[in-house]
This record gives sequence, C-alpha cells and structure tokens, in this order.
Amino acid sequence: MNILTFETNEELNQNGASIIASLVQTKPHAVLGLATGSTPIGIYQELIRLCGKGYVSFKQVTSYNLDEYVGLPADHSETYRTFMNKQLFDHIDIDKANTHVPNGNAADLQAESKRYDQMLFDASIDLQLLGLGHNGHIGFNEPDRHLQSGTHVVTLKEETRQANKRFFNSIDEVPTQAITMGVGSILKAKMIMLVVRGADKADIVHRALTGPITTDIPASLLQTHPNVVVLLDKEAAKHFHE
Repeated sequence: MNILTFETNEELNQNGASIIASLVQTKPHAVLGLATGSTPIGIYQELIRLCGKGYVSFKQVTSYNLDEYVGLPADHSETYRTFMNKQLFDHIDIDKANTHVPNGNAADLQAESKRYDQMLFDASIDLQLLGLGHNGHIGFNEPDRHLQSGTHVVTLKEETRQANKRFFNSIDEVPTQAITMGVGSILKAKMIMLVVRGADKADIVHRALTGPITTDIPASLLQTHPNVVVLLDKEAAKHFHE
C-alpha cells in the first residue's frame, strides 16, 4: 500500500487525475470504477481539463460506478447518474453508452444486483476510485458483522444518511437504501485508489489502513489488496505523522 500526503487539494487533484490519465493513455480501452460524493470532484475537474487540452481521450473507456440510491426518480438532481453526468461525463469525450451505474429503480433489485455483478465480472476493472465514509464504509458497504461480496441492496446507517443530508432539503428526503458493489467486487479491481480529505476523516482512515482487518470497518479490507494507492490531504493524514 502506497500512502501519499499532499499539502494542497490542488496537488492531490493533479496527482489523482494523473494516475487515471496515465492509465488511459497507455490503455485507451481501460475500465474505470468511479465514485461519487464531494471527494472525487476535484480529480474529475482536472480530468476534464486534461481531456479538453487533448492530453487524454476517454472515447474507448468503459466505466462502472460503485453505487446508486434506491427509489430516487431518474431525473432527480441527487441520483448518482445525474452526479456523474454533471461532474464528469458531460464534459469529456466518453461514450455514455459505455458508462454504467446501478439502476436504483429496477423492478427487481435482486435481479439488478446480479446483472451488475455479471457486468463487473465480464469487464474486469483496471482502476477503482474510492472515497471513505466517516464510519469506514466504501461504496455503501456499511459496518456489519458480515459483509456481502457481490453487488447488493443495503440499508443505509443513520450516520451515512446524516452525512448525505447536506445534498437534500431535509433528512426525510435522503433515501434509506442503496444498491452497491460489494467489497468482493471492489477488491477484484487490478488497482485501487483511495482518496480521503479532511481532519474529520483522519481517525477512521488511520484505523482502516493500520488497524485490525474487521467488517466493523469495511475499508480495512483494502489492506488485503496488493495494489492500493492512498491519496490524503494533510488534515486527513495527521495521524500518520504523529
């Protein structure tokens, strides 16, 4: 595991984007696993800049997103499909037919989970981008006694809903369920890039990467992966330098 600390968010964003762009430059048909939330936005903005300048092209890239809320209307501003279009896909030369997000409005969510898992199995993700929840979740794999390996429907913990409340008018509007890649699906990626920002994540990222491997901190299972790079801003990294 390679843990890198950056003094500024600009440096972090540039380095994160450079890792992704370098992969796509050497492997134009790369398969990317992508994430939502505020954490990757700066990296996506840098990728948009690099694509606009002609330094990298996403025309042959395929992408798979980690997760999606269950039950939000397809045109809702906070669906993760809407997020990805707004924050990245609308601004680069990717074919949207090659961008995949779980369908949180599927009539049969179990069947949708199996369909998405089969797509992931057939695709083989080259690089999976991850953020980290305050409770140690990756994707929407919440702390529990047991974790599911494959794509599945999860009931969101109250702290996760509270953390996402800022994107909605009230907590009542925050969905109670999501469909997410399982930890096993995530760990099948050839490379994982974990990005963590902020002092409020300093404790959990340190516990996840240096403490015991436990389902109580799903991100701790990243310690079992042979090719993980971790990008931290200086606030998130403070316990690594004590």
